[in-house]
Amino acid sequence: MNINEFLIKRYRLSQEESILFLQEHEVLINGKKASQRENISKEDGLIIDGELIREQQLYSYYAYYKPRGIECTLNSAIKNNLADILPFEERLYPIGRLDKESEGLLILTNDGRLYKDIAQADRFKEKEYEVKVDSLLSEQALRHMEDGLVIKGRKTRPAAVQQTSPESFRIVLTQGINRQIRRMCYKLGYEVTELKRIRIAAVRLEKLEPGAYRKLSKEEIY
Repeated sequence: MNINEFLIKRYRLSQEESILFLQEHEVLINGKKASQRENISKEDGLIIDGELIREQQLYSYYAYYKPRGIECTLNSAIKNNLADILPFEERLYPIGRLDKESEGLLILTNDGRLYKDIAQADRFKEKEYEVKVDSLLSEQALRHMEDGLVIKGRKTRPAAVQQTSPESFRIVLTQGINRQIRRMCYKLGYEVTELKRIRIAAVRLEKLEPGAYRKLSKEEIY
């Protein structure tokens, strides 16, 4: 909402009174004087006439390359956990789990809104992977992955699949069944030897090396 709408609701003002309020009072959004119709979100800090109405919420967003052999957990009691190798002082949470033998992109953030937006299956957010298996791929197997397979008692959603070599392919999923790609390949008679996630929604792994990270741009976040 814009600042006028906020003032109208908070102080029960009319539209004209809210305009006068902004002219006659010191209203600061994130430390800067508010202008007419300036938008304000739940994350923005707000001070009115020196009174702290709401503290600014500062969020962090990173793309991180999880190395192979690391458990995707912040539980320090588990060996080779993610918390032990992350180079951040602040508490960040991973979006997009990867099993121990898989590698690639995680999004790290303390923003619960973004976690909900990406992690919930009903949002249909795309996740893209590069996969290598232990034998030659058949056209029939690739077609089955595209159409969907029954694993863990339910059929997987249709997926975009592109073969990249005789033994490897790329796949884009919109759901997150535990170990989904490995289970799909196993059902078709293959064992996954390499699995790397290269994209979550608009965020790409790009040229990150294992253990490296980068800040996300506003375009990637929103």
